[in-house]
Amino acid sequence: MPLKEEVAEAIAEIEATFHDSKVDVREEDQGGAFVVVDPVDPGAVYEQGETWIGFQITFQYPFADVYPHFVRGDLRRTDGAGLVEGMSPAQWEQRAAIQVSRRSNHLDPATDTAAIKLLKVLE
Repeated sequence: MPLKEEVAEAIAEIEATFHDSKVDVREEDQGGAFVVVDPVDPGAVYEQGETWIGFQITFQYPFADVYPHFVRGDLRRTDGAGLVEGMSPAQWEQRAAIQVSRRSNHLDPATDTAAIKLLKVLE
């Protein structure tokens, strides 16, 4: 099944928002997609200056949250502290990863796009 129109539009917005990064897309069987944006800056609190970030946009988008997100598995804080709550080791798309759980409890499909959610997760 080809990408749902809303999913394709979300991917186009991500590509425009992260125009300096490569956006890899693997379509899934129901019209959604698995997406990897690489590289992105995880922030100054982390030792690594770059990471990939991956997630699934399901066929229910925009009515389903884009959740969870995954980043490189060796992400470490510069202060030596452990990762914060909601971040845990995982496997994603056959990669060692850190799962970043940041659920949108009050999702508004009209304004909470996949690109905005990605920016919030990176914040």
